[in-house]
Amino acid sequence: MNKSRLKTFAINARKELLKKVEAKAMKIGVTEEKIKKADIESSDAIFIDTKQLSKEEKIQRDKLIIRINQLGFKQVMEEIAYTWFNRFTALRFMEVNDYLPTGVRVLSSSNPYSTDPDMLNEALSLDLEIDKEYVYDLKLNNKTEELFKYLIIKHCNDLYQYLPYMFKTIDDYTEILFPEGMLTSDSFVGQITDTRIINEEDWRKVEIIGWLYQFYIAEEKDQVFANLKRNIKVTKDTLPAATQLFTPNWIVRYMVENSLGKIWLESYPESKLKSEWRYYLDGAEQEEDVIRKLEKNRYKNVNPEEITFLDPCCGSGHILVYAFDIFYDLYLEKGYIESEIPKLILEKNIFGLDVDDRAVQLASFAVMMKAREKSRRVFRQEIKLNLCAVQESNWLSNQMISNFSGNENQIQDILISIREIFYDAKEFGSLQHVESLNFELLEERLNKYREEPSNLIEMIDKQIIEGKLPFLIMQARILSNNYDIVCTNPPYMGINNMSDELKKHVQTYFEKGKADLYSAFIELGISLTKKNGYCSLITMHSWFFLSSFESLRINILANTTISSILHLGMEAFEGIIGKVVQTAAFILKNNHIPEYKPTGIRLVDYYDGRKLEKERQFFNKEHSYSSVKQSDFNKIPGSPIAYWLSDSFAESFSEKKISDYYEVKSGIMTGKDPLHLRLWFEVDKESINFNCRNATQMSNHTWFPINKGGDYRIYYGNNDYVINLKNNGEKIKLTSPNYRLRDNKYYFKEGITWSRVTSSNIAFRENKSGTLFGDAGPIIFIENQEDKLYLLGLLTSKVTNELLKFINPTLNYQIRDIETLPLVLSDKSRVIKQVQENIEISKLDWDFLETSYEFKKHPLLPDIEKDSNLIRNAYNKHKITTESLYNRLKNNAEEINSYFIELYGLQGELSSVIKDEEITLRNVDLEKDIKSFISYAIGCSFGRYSVDKEGLVFAGNRFDPSLYNTFPVDKDNILPILQGNYFEDDIVSRFVDFVRVTFGGETLLENLDFLAEAIGRKKGETAKETLRRYFLNDFFKNHVQIYKKRPIYWLFTSGKEKAFNCLIYMHRYDKTTLSRIRTDYLHEYQIRLDAEKKDLLNIIEGDYTTKEISNAKKELKALDKKVDELKEYDELLHHMADMQIEIDLDDGVAVNYEKFKGLLAKI
Repeated sequence: MNKSRLKTFAINARKELLKKVEAKAMKIGVTEEKIKKADIESSDAIFIDTKQLSKEEKIQRDKLIIRINQLGFKQVMEEIAYTWFNRFTALRFMEVNDYLPTGVRVLSSSNPYSTDPDMLNEALSLDLEIDKEYVYDLKLNNKTEELFKYLIIKHCNDLYQYLPYMFKTIDDYTEILFPEGMLTSDSFVGQITDTRIINEEDWRKVEIIGWLYQFYIAEEKDQVFANLKRNIKVTKDTLPAATQLFTPNWIVRYMVENSLGKIWLESYPESKLKSEWRYYLDGAEQEEDVIRKLEKNRYKNVNPEEITFLDPCCGSGHILVYAFDIFYDLYLEKGYIESEIPKLILEKNIFGLDVDDRAVQLASFAVMMKAREKSRRVFRQEIKLNLCAVQESNWLSNQMISNFSGNENQIQDILISIREIFYDAKEFGSLQHVESLNFELLEERLNKYREEPSNLIEMIDKQIIEGKLPFLIMQARILSNNYDIVCTNPPYMGINNMSDELKKHVQTYFEKGKADLYSAFIELGISLTKKNGYCSLITMHSWFFLSSFESLRINILANTTISSILHLGMEAFEGIIGKVVQTAAFILKNNHIPEYKPTGIRLVDYYDGRKLEKERQFFNKEHSYSSVKQSDFNKIPGSPIAYWLSDSFAESFSEKKISDYYEVKSGIMTGKDPLHLRLWFEVDKESINFNCRNATQMSNHTWFPINKGGDYRIYYGNNDYVINLKNNGEKIKLTSPNYRLRDNKYYFKEGITWSRVTSSNIAFRENKSGTLFGDAGPIIFIENQEDKLYLLGLLTSKVTNELLKFINPTLNYQIRDIETLPLVLSDKSRVIKQVQENIEISKLDWDFLETSYEFKKHPLLPDIEKDSNLIRNAYNKHKITTESLYNRLKNNAEEINSYFIELYGLQGELSSVIKDEEITLRNVDLEKDIKSFISYAIGCSFGRYSVDKEGLVFAGNRFDPSLYNTFPVDKDNILPILQGNYFEDDIVSRFVDFVRVTFGGETLLENLDFLAEAIGRKKGETAKETLRRYFLNDFFKNHVQIYKKRPIYWLFTSGKEKAFNCLIYMHRYDKTTLSRIRTDYLHEYQIRLDAEKKDLLNIIEGDYTTKEISNAKKELKALDKKVDELKEYDELLHHMADMQIEIDLDDGVAVNYEKFKGLLAKI
């Protein structure tokens, strides 16, 4: 099954159907903007824009308008489009599988040479109630589209008697909006029947229905998640699209075979069906006491008719369809008559609920098609499905309850209870606790009520009650029962993304599972499972480990038995990439045997290029773990579900914890980081206090260094941010309601920090004194230097990395995860020297970067040999030094690993060897290093740096030109970047001068050639041409990347043609800068282009060769584009220059950059 083609088809189908449905609505005077009144109206017809609508069409149009007034135009159009999508999808499935009662294809032809559906050719002989005279007239007049519509509607109406949930009688507004133009090859019908897009073999698998639905709503789902990023919560209208996820077939098989299959094999251990269940897991060898308890609690002599199976989030029915297959085999093994089995399964065994009406339609269709596959008689049998889309009770008024109940208080109480439970139920779906009510009494009353006469006033209420109450009764009955198996893939949604109503509901009724929708459904699933039954789910794996799920975890460990686990990790679902959605399927038996050893299949390492191996690796015994007792999980702090725990690691957790020795604290939380935090290079350096040691030293400064996590970096680094704590955080207190400044006694203390949120392994590093700590960069406070080095050695070792996999193998490491790490104290002298050296190496590496506030000078400059002025030699020496540091750090890290592996007794578990990707030093890279050298040279041109002085020379406050003697600073802070050398301070000229000054004139050409080759010289280019191309096209992009989208050198550019460009240094900007750009550079450049234009015109009009004239015309055309672009740019520049805009460095780059919108390159 080609999922990519299915997705493309379904997405395009939605767009086409929406477009065609809206076009039909427009034809009858209904648009999003307005609803037209009839031009002429009579008792049997109306006219809209000269188009006549019959009496029936008028009624349908009126119903459509009522629906639009209820839901809105867009939602109704979506509703009608997906209704036709579902119907056509169902018809296609049925015709390919020969399930249509007429036996005739309705969308395609069995004749490969025919382009018309067989239904059109055999219209007069179809076994349907049709108006043959009308059909004959349509055929005679070649009204193929009308005939197609007529026969499709007749088929749908005929199928209503067999599949009422999918084919409601079409006499409503869906008929009047039947999409036109459906028979062309590029139309929806043409595409759905095109075997090059979806081959017929795929249509023989009922799971195609679920895949098509998931892909049909894919764009809706994308929009919901895009809205979440804009802090727009999920509502009951968007919940279905946000939470539908089709479970891969092999995972469904694991879930069903190890729950339903488990019950059968408990009852009939010798069943031959076991050999057909590829994903069934035999339990691990258990102790005698456990075996006795298992025997006592197992199912015995079970009758297949007695086994109940519920999917409370059934979606399009994938799990129920496979459960049907298993049930069918169970009945066969017990000798039931084949033709009787499908009805028994549908009515006695499988139950399903979902919040999504569309999905339940498809689930009902899917299980009926599965039944039809097994028996041709199934359409002739009256079958009552136990599948239900959860409906709201909001319509049930007090008057309706009173009228329905009469004088029977018990019935009235039942209805009031049902109304209360399902009020706003589309917010919660099946996530409800329902007590057992007297449904028999209620249904008995409903049957009598249907027979009772009613007056005209009561008639409307009676129709509503008769139409809607049965669904409320069904869903209440389903949720009030208990089941042998509850098996589902529930929706995944963190509490912060829930609507206020859903959040309150979950917090009130599912306190243990309130952190996420899926965990609330775990709690519900267990409560719906019979004693000794099985609860089988696939969810995010976060409940295994995170503290926010601890109460749920403890409850599960205390009251159920984990039978088995299929730990999938990342990318178990098609179409979901990345590390956020990590999942696990698991089976819980609803009894408690704490000494039971669950079987765990660990496939978490199969992702990215290896994700397709997951299923195959399921059968690899190397990934199977079954030596840990369930009670052992409680030995680890937080009771994580660490099923792969070894004895050696288990022993480690008996040691004292880090929290027994040191304080671990979470830091400052501003509530609005973009308002209160800056990258340090954005602001005036003089306003930053880098040397604070306690809170009393904070006066007279605005900004202070703060650690807020960051990239994967070990030992030292990520010192990027500063925070505005002027006047003890006065601005934070005034503007952020959700701030936390922490007790200032912890301010500026040294310790060990880590990034709370990571993209891979956790990375610990030194937090030096003078730096604050943020919420995303917690700290372990350690005053003793030797203790700090020892603990940092342990934390950066493989021992800690492996221990954290048991405590919390997610991407979010909380304080408690670190506090609970076991700490064995021993001979510190064996590791502190190596740790100290690694900190120093990492700091040296960090300070090589100009984005470090302790950057001194570019590493190539100090490495110039006395007898050589070649950059090549300087680079080679730098390379040797860097590689030596890299190897030294790696050797130290491996020694540290060896020490702690031995100390913790893990020699047989871990290797001390460090992989290159685990080293966080920068690798030597010629291109990157030369680009950083170029950046440093531009910094020297602007005066940020000076060849005469190490470190940052100017970043705000008073500018002193006398500090730049060897290489003079650019006087006006404007470096033009043009396609030719038009100005004395052209950026290429300035850079060449820098190379000449720093490396000497004798080697200038050789050095320029080396630099050009390093950054990607093209064939035939001179070195200066390569440099000019780099400055024009790539310098600013590279600068933006290095400075994390907060550039300090701003690129003024005229637009697409890049006719005019120049750089300025933001810290030297003043309100006259724009005027100087305009008058000193732009106008001068325009004058020169005018001269070039005259020269070209002279060639075109003069006595020159054809080739010369042709080239001149091409150049003139390009030049004219530049001239036009410059004219527009000059107007905007003039306007903004007159405004004399001032900037405040404290506002940061983002705010200040926006002031010049239209003049600057986009970031």
